[in-house]
Amino acid sequence: MPELPEVENVRLTLLPLVQGQLVRKVTICRPDIVTGLATPLSLLQGKVIGDVIRHGKQLAIIADDPSQTTINVHLGMTGRLMGISCPFPKHCHVRWQLSNTDTLGFIDPRRFGGLWTFGALADLQDQRWSKLGPDALVITPDQLAQGLAKTKRSLKAALLDQNLLAGLGNIYVDELCFNAKIRPDRIACALTVDDCRLLVREMRKLLKTAIKRGGSTLRDYVMVNGQSGKFQNLHKVYGRAGNNCVRCKTPLHGQLLAGRTTVFCPHCQQ
Repeated sequence: MPELPEVENVRLTLLPLVQGQLVRKVTICRPDIVTGLATPLSLLQGKVIGDVIRHGKQLAIIADDPSQTTINVHLGMTGRLMGISCPFPKHCHVRWQLSNTDTLGFIDPRRFGGLWTFGALADLQDQRWSKLGPDALVITPDQLAQGLAKTKRSLKAALLDQNLLAGLGNIYVDELCFNAKIRPDRIACALTVDDCRLLVREMRKLLKTAIKRGGSTLRDYVMVNGQSGKFQNLHKVYGRAGNNCVRCKTPLHGQLLAGRTTVFCPHCQQ
């Protein structure tokens, strides 16, 4: 599933394509992919796109109108927003034809993602984004410490919880814990304020580097322009169980945490 760096790169490559463009026509091939009003008007037909913003793993495409009519996009596991041309690809559920003659498509073969329509940006923020934790790029050590102090789950499970921290998934939690030299199976509420300062510092460094590298392409993820990410070439622990640690050469250990395969170094991460 695309995580914060991948979704941010979708935003960065989508924004110059759509900002300031009039949506001339919306074609809805699968209305069941839309939650809320599934009409061309609710999907911005006839409106100019003003901005594209992100919170955690979710995007919002916002119209330049008084109420800021909004489409909330969750990519799920296989969802993609892509510039497309005829013939339209299979599983293209919604298409937006723009005034610059470009066509944008929402493609989702497994349909774990979707679109939510809102009459105003404030409605999205109140009904969906208010339930998410702080974004992983801007969370403060105090906010993280307060969230972790409330749970006896493993650190891995807590960092995956989008209600506590929005944006991280399996890849970047494993990489973050390795960079911070903290074991992912530590009890979350046992972490100190200093631990949280370290995690936030390493989190920002990790995510900014991953964003610059275009995110991690493992299966389906590509940017709007069709390009793949490159950060998967820099993974230090994710998917490398049994390989030697890049720091100390100890074999990396893999175990199941929070229902997810988790990899860490038993020597470096104490």
